[in-house]
Amino acid sequence: MGSAMPSDMHVHTTFSDGRLTPEEIVTAAKAAGLTYLAITDHDTVDGIRHLYENGLYPLKTLRLIPGIEFSCEEDEHDVHILGYDFDIYNQELADKVNELSESRWTRFSQMMARLQELGYSITEADVMQIAGSSRSIGRAHVARALVKKGLMPTVHDAFEKLLEHGCPAYIPHFRLQPAEAVALIRQAGGIPVLAHPKLVGDDELVSSLLTLDFGGLEVYYPQHDASDTVRYKALAERHALRLTGGSDFHALPHREPKELGVFTIDDALAEPFFHPPEALE
Repeated sequence: MGSAMPSDMHVHTTFSDGRLTPEEIVTAAKAAGLTYLAITDHDTVDGIRHLYENGLYPLKTLRLIPGIEFSCEEDEHDVHILGYDFDIYNQELADKVNELSESRWTRFSQMMARLQELGYSITEADVMQIAGSSRSIGRAHVARALVKKGLMPTVHDAFEKLLEHGCPAYIPHFRLQPAEAVALIRQAGGIPVLAHPKLVGDDELVSSLLTLDFGGLEVYYPQHDASDTVRYKALAERHALRLTGGSDFHALPHREPKELGVFTIDDALAEPFFHPPEALE
């Protein structure tokens, strides 16, 4: 959904499973001419805090919206919930994020033990080399390490043969319930948005989830085709929700879009989610 004045409300950095640092994302966003940008790392606000604490946020030329993406589960479906424009130092949110981070480490250790039992010569250090500064270690990091060590041909194969639900090295993880994530974002002063509804894989479930206290629906998304977009736009309007969208950019070679600024939404959709940080107005 390109436009003359573009924005992107769904971007990942090295603080979760993206390949670019927050600084590199900001540089790429400026080069792409974006007006609004939301950094939405998985289960962490460390990337946006990093920019803030290093005096790189707010910026005059690029309007940054603090964001997060919570991984939730409902009826065995993956449900991702985006939060925008909240207090990045909210204590309740910080406590829950720490809990999620600790559970990720536990799961990571279990996954490594399982892979070693299965005969894959891979260590936590191999994965950490790829994860770098990320505190939200996930399957994507493990998959990339398996490829780098020549134990799997591609990331896709690593998931399909080992890491997907029901595969030999899959370890279930602690996840928030959607209602819990929505409440957490609301109490931190933010706006909860249901991410990429098509990827939930069940439109009836999507409709029932939207009875929660959501503020928006991610209608514009690279994997939504034209008919999906029309359908979800109608759904958002039916529930009186704001329309949002974003590229879900990770800077990974096997994932579209390859560059920031290729998939964008209209500024007018991002604008209601932006408020300059008070301390620096």
